[in-house]
Amino acid sequence: MSTSKATDHLWMHFTRMGSYDNAPVPTIERGEGSYIFDTNGRKYLDALSGLFTVQVGHGREELAKAAYEQAKKLAFFPIWSYAHPTAIELADRLAALAPGDLNKVFFSSGGGESVETAWKVAKQYFKLIGKPAKHKVISRAIAYHGTTQGALSITGVPPFKEAFEPLVPGTVRVPNTNFYRAPEFVADDEKAFGLWAANRIEEAILAEGPSSVAAVFLEPVQNAGGCFPPPPGYFERVRQICDEHDVLLISDEVICAYGRLGTMFGCEKFGYQPDIITTAKGLTSGYSPLGCAIISDRIYEPFSKPGVTFAHGYTFGGHPVSCAVALANLDLFEREDLLGNVLRNENAFRTTLEKLYDLPIVGDVRGDGYFYGIELVKDFKTKETFNADESERVLRGYVSGALFENGLYCRADDRGDPVVQVAPPLIAGQDVFDEIEQKLRIVLTEAWNRI
Repeated sequence: MSTSKATDHLWMHFTRMGSYDNAPVPTIERGEGSYIFDTNGRKYLDALSGLFTVQVGHGREELAKAAYEQAKKLAFFPIWSYAHPTAIELADRLAALAPGDLNKVFFSSGGGESVETAWKVAKQYFKLIGKPAKHKVISRAIAYHGTTQGALSITGVPPFKEAFEPLVPGTVRVPNTNFYRAPEFVADDEKAFGLWAANRIEEAILAEGPSSVAAVFLEPVQNAGGCFPPPPGYFERVRQICDEHDVLLISDEVICAYGRLGTMFGCEKFGYQPDIITTAKGLTSGYSPLGCAIISDRIYEPFSKPGVTFAHGYTFGGHPVSCAVALANLDLFEREDLLGNVLRNENAFRTTLEKLYDLPIVGDVRGDGYFYGIELVKDFKTKETFNADESERVLRGYVSGALFENGLYCRADDRGDPVVQVAPPLIAGQDVFDEIEQKLRIVLTEAWNRI
């Protein structure tokens, strides 16, 4: 297949299409384990798991066979007032895996739809229990929650929103947990910073009026901005605040669920109990589209009353083939102990990436599990970041392309401060970590020379 045709009719997502007017489009045609191959046969380390998705690695025949066998039997049927066996079995399995009383599974096609579902559940829940004014959502600065109108409204990345405004009203932003950029008065005490950041959520609830706030949407480790883990005590305080003001705590785990942090769900890694978990990506390891919101018994209870309908759904939510793939994917997790592999190796991954601190361009290495961001700076001591022109010239103009040219597929991102993100498949070990570090070292060394 000619890559020159890629821009004739294909409109790629989040892409400056004009960039390919005089350049070929990178075209990936197959994958194997932790590696992908383009149409010219070149091999690249997939250090982003596709898009934080391919947990079990590429080319797993078990998942392809599960899809094939299910498609032969029942390729499609909706779960609108009907059920089918794979949706039933997968919902049972997820309810057993989810913490606490998270026992109701509402399937979607992907992450943004799961977030959209959770906000709708929260709004209708409060109407059903006699608190119809509670509809607003609080989320964090720079946080990404999806591109549908509701999920985009919750998203805290202004450049993503400007072209589509006005959006859904009723969303409020609070500070994120980027300790590297913490205010000076808490910059030396991570726990104090966490308490300060959590208390900004209560401050926002009180400013909006507790009678109007329905939910707080938080990722266990925030993706956009470069992998911000929660400080000690942060989620404990957030849970307390939500309980005090009758606000739902929604854990957006589209990235952090299904082993990315070494636990089945990210909230388990940090010891908090949400009211709803939103998921997608790693549920099928990307072998078929599927997402879900997992909802607590307490929140579901008023929906179970006679005559009540949750008027919401998706044609492909709970797709039979996708559910079959998800079940086979979870079987692989158990058979190969992928959660254990992450927990056994996460410190080695961090230590390997921290070798990059000897480069003057590397300001911070942060994250958890197999999910890390490396923040790039002009001055290590002062933490001075790039200006807009430098970010465009160095990050977009050089780093992003150079990483790929050196055989490393990952993400160079400037939604917040400039970062490079890496999130290898959960099957990865030290050989993969070393390759990531070595390729990053080559490119970042040259990037520093270009500043």
